[in-house]
Amino acid sequence: MALTLERIRADIADCLGEDPSDIPLDENLVDYGLDSVRIMTLLERWRRDHAVTAGFAGLAERPAIEAWAPLLGAA
Repeated sequence: MALTLERIRADIADCLGEDPSDIPLDENLVDYGLDSVRIMTLLERWRRDHAVTAGFAGLAERPAIEAWAPLLGAA
């Protein structure tokens, strides 16, 4: 099952204790409290649940949902 933008946003919001509608697609997620530990937690979840093969460096380089979507194979 492929990830969607909505699922990525919902997972990030869950990780940060925020409402998904408060997480923008195009802004730096670090500004919303996403740190390297949380990125790794999300990445491990997506690898386990969605067979994602993206690496940490690619996500950390541009921490925005719209930048992550192609790396994560989001539909």
